[in-house]
Amino acid sequence: MTTYDGLNEEQIKVIEKSRQRVVDSIGTNMDLYGVTMSIGHLYGNMYFHDGPVTLDQMGQEMGMSKTSMSTGMRTLVDLKMINKVWGKGSRKDLYEVERDWHQNFTDYFSIKWRKSMEMNINSLHKSLAEIKKLREEYSDQDAVVAHVDMDIEKMNHAVHYYRWLGHFIDALETGKIYDWIPKVEE
Repeated sequence: MTTYDGLNEEQIKVIEKSRQRVVDSIGTNMDLYGVTMSIGHLYGNMYFHDGPVTLDQMGQEMGMSKTSMSTGMRTLVDLKMINKVWGKGSRKDLYEVERDWHQNFTDYFSIKWRKSMEMNINSLHKSLAEIKKLREEYSDQDAVVAHVDMDIEKMNHAVHYYRWLGHFIDALETGKIYDWIPKVEE
């Protein structure tokens, strides 16, 4: 729970209203990350905490069941948006937000894009092998050759795109992207 030591009710109300607006915005936009609005709200609420929190603390604060909270935390850990941390004297798992949103972006999209890229390249290579075999078998039939050549050209174009995407993902993962598009410093 957030404490507002030394603040009056009006000050607390303004702070909570401004935080809630940000939390709602994060929750609404989390569909970009493929997660539910409630998990986005969980991340947003954790973002404004000063230090690590337990499942029980966040569940109580947000009025979510322990099962929903556990699922939400696991999703955010898998996305590398929060980290499980150690707390001296605590037997419960503690979680804190990864505050570097550049790193959140990098981790999430490089994981998703690499998985997609590898799956698509594998499909393309398998299809290219099959279609090239068909071309060899029917090399004397102009109609088959014409259709197959057109497909080979399109599939090769797709392979080149996915190779480029692989280089882009590498640039994200290594941080080289920030040489080309620097982070805006505070």
